[in-house]
Amino acid sequence: MGKIVWRICATLIAMVAGVLACGAAYAERPTAPSEPWLLGNWGGLRTRLYEKGVDFQLVYVSELGYNAAGGTKSLATYTDQVAFGATLDLEKLITLPNSLLQITYTERAGRNLVEDAGLDTLQLVQEVYGRGQTVRLTQLYLEHRFFNDLINLRWGRSSMGDSFALFSCDFQNLTFCGSQPGNLVGNYIYNWPISQWGGRVRVALDGFGYVQAGAYDQNEQYLGFENKLWPVWYSGSTGVLLPFELAWLPTFDNGRLPGSYKIGAWYSTSKLKDVVLDVNGNYAALTGLPAMQRSGLYGGYLTFQQQVTRNGSSDKEAGLKLFLNAAIADAATSVTNFQIAAGLVYTGPFPSRPHDSIGFAVGTTQVNSRLTDLQNMQNAMGLGPVPVRNSEYVMELYYTIAPVPGLLIRPNVQYVATPGASSQNTNIVVFGLKSVISF
Repeated sequence: MGKIVWRICATLIAMVAGVLACGAAYAERPTAPSEPWLLGNWGGLRTRLYEKGVDFQLVYVSELGYNAAGGTKSLATYTDQVAFGATLDLEKLITLPNSLLQITYTERAGRNLVEDAGLDTLQLVQEVYGRGQTVRLTQLYLEHRFFNDLINLRWGRSSMGDSFALFSCDFQNLTFCGSQPGNLVGNYIYNWPISQWGGRVRVALDGFGYVQAGAYDQNEQYLGFENKLWPVWYSGSTGVLLPFELAWLPTFDNGRLPGSYKIGAWYSTSKLKDVVLDVNGNYAALTGLPAMQRSGLYGGYLTFQQQVTRNGSSDKEAGLKLFLNAAIADAATSVTNFQIAAGLVYTGPFPSRPHDSIGFAVGTTQVNSRLTDLQNMQNAMGLGPVPVRNSEYVMELYYTIAPVPGLLIRPNVQYVATPGASSQNTNIVVFGLKSVISF
């Protein structure tokens, strides 16, 4: 409890310091790196380091959640993440042409409202929680560009979601955050902050977009705590994860309205248990026998984003952007095998607040219909009552306040209908506060 209180106080102090430093921070904002910082340009040191090939990242994300309705009790919980990294331009540092090295460590801490308040949701209401409240090596990869960026090769420690089905984490509910395949089948596709050995090659398609393919080592030990700080190769790998993606990147209205339309698929050579059948092909819930082992796990996804309006602000993101994400996984091994989410983000809602934004999203995560059918059958046979799980529905609305460069304050409200995909659970209302500080 003391550690959580300390973190809340530290966040509030940082916010106040940022507001007081508003004028100085804007004056020191450099033109080379793409992100603003709360602490400014360090007297020009950041720009000098960037020009020499060193770009530091230090980002703090906190998420406060309070369930005003739903769950077994009403609670307020706080969770956060610190990410520290550096991008090293190896051409400038060691004359290795068209190459960079990315290193990132993350530390997560705090409590999970879903667990503590008994919300029983399929997706987290605080996306930054999870995968162990500890320090981890999250990225350690080399990236090389060939033939005037025609080919881009990345290899080392990263995750599939760093390159495939890539999507932002502006929303606080996990339904609308990050690479969707990892949210749907997280038992074998690991999103940030987990990293695994692998690589991907991307080929630019002139005037269209790109095509890319990857290969990632499959091993549950990446989720563990042994050697979590080091880029070790764990023994006992179970297979290889093979994603593929085709992207169309159009620009409309003379480049003012960019779009991104990605379609992809994945195949894993690993094995998982069948969600309902036993080794003899009968219902395991009825026979009590071990589950059948299925080899070959697969799925597909699409990620669409389109800027549809652009206001007069100098911010290239200013205006209305729409998005649609969908993912489907095989019905043999996936407990949840379909998720779809759509929404909008409007940046610069008022002339006096050009960097503020409003976001709204709706989505659903569906339980495998084979499991639903089994649960209905168990109740019909008098073996229940067994909760019947179908679909969970989520809505989230947020407003982002950007008082100074490097600081985002994002109050939000979430509504979850049939949480846990069960009509027996009370619908949930969560009030949240997400803060992002880029130092």
